[in-house]
Amino acid sequence: MLTVNRTRPAGPAGRITRVETLMLGTSWRDFGYVRVHTDEGLTGIGEITHPYRVREVCALTEALAQRHLIGADPFDIEELWLRVYQGDFLRGGDMGGVALSGLDQAMYDLMGKALGVPAYRLTGGACRDEVRVYANGWYTGEREPETFAAKAKETVAKGFTALKFDPFGPGLHELERAELRRSVDLVAAVREAIGPDADLFIEGHARFAMPTAARLVRELEPFDIGWFEEPMPWTHIERYAELRQRAAFPISGGEHFHNRYEYKPLFATNAVDIIQPDLSMAGGFTEVRKLAAIADTHGMLVAPHNSNSPLCTTVSVHATLGIPNFKILETFDGLLEDYVFDALKGTLPIVDGHIGLPTAPGLGVELVDEVFEEHPPSHRFWNMFADGWEKRNRT
Repeated sequence: MLTVNRTRPAGPAGRITRVETLMLGTSWRDFGYVRVHTDEGLTGIGEITHPYRVREVCALTEALAQRHLIGADPFDIEELWLRVYQGDFLRGGDMGGVALSGLDQAMYDLMGKALGVPAYRLTGGACRDEVRVYANGWYTGEREPETFAAKAKETVAKGFTALKFDPFGPGLHELERAELRRSVDLVAAVREAIGPDADLFIEGHARFAMPTAARLVRELEPFDIGWFEEPMPWTHIERYAELRQRAAFPISGGEHFHNRYEYKPLFATNAVDIIQPDLSMAGGFTEVRKLAAIADTHGMLVAPHNSNSPLCTTVSVHATLGIPNFKILETFDGLLEDYVFDALKGTLPIVDGHIGLPTAPGLGVELVDEVFEEHPPSHRFWNMFADGWEKRNRT
């Protein structure tokens, strides 16, 4: 089972002949992509963006493809997923999770193109007519209540009915008293600016020890937040359930896990109310559907993480259309330069905080090589533990 089977007749997409990777530089981070070719003249694409190690993931993706995918039928998706994961001894981890996710996306793109249907038709169809999204990355100015309030108002005026931000600045484990007051003041200002009808989600970036997380749960209660995301490091996963008991709002998390096996302790301890798998980190369509099903057995909702490019946004829409316990999807699309959308021709637009049903075969997106050539990767490092990280400057 873990070797390429060339005896079965190939499906309508043919067999995989070549795999290549591309990188696109932006002022925020480098984006990575994979493109898979078949002998039927079809190409399928996927996103393989890693926050810091795009070059390394590109190299790994090409190596995985050479070892396990050349000559394979893209329609044998369960076997291909297992072949890459088990056959290459990946055993999870961030780089392997990203590479496998992008390859999985490309298989669904190929299958959809071969059949002439949008990818979501192959992943459960549609449970809804549109996907609600929330804005992230909107708070790039000075970390002052009036600045964040103004930017929050601008974001809601664009049609978003939900937004998320990290009010806490730099730091790890604890917050100084002045820093805690400033953070709470930021939340208060944003809530007042957007009014009571918009959803507000608070990001913790998995940074705080239990005493600080518990204090924040109390401090955030007056602001009617939709969730507190990853308040503690996952090295403290056994304490998440305890924190949930103290909170008057949902606790969310899971973006750092890359498959159902890494998710096991989260489910076993009922650590969160809402899981946040990333379509470009947690195994692609094939694995995220399984995670959503397991979450449903625990009474949990699904709100996919997506700090990637508009391609991952489009992929995530295809995936979430068929997830019954889906809540809302993250997007950073409003943070990006116009040329990013030129490089990714056909990504789905956001209209009034929602994305509609895709109609094009596969994912409906093509990579425009000329734009990639004009904007090479910068290989810079974005340090979220440094002062002023929310401005997303580079070092």
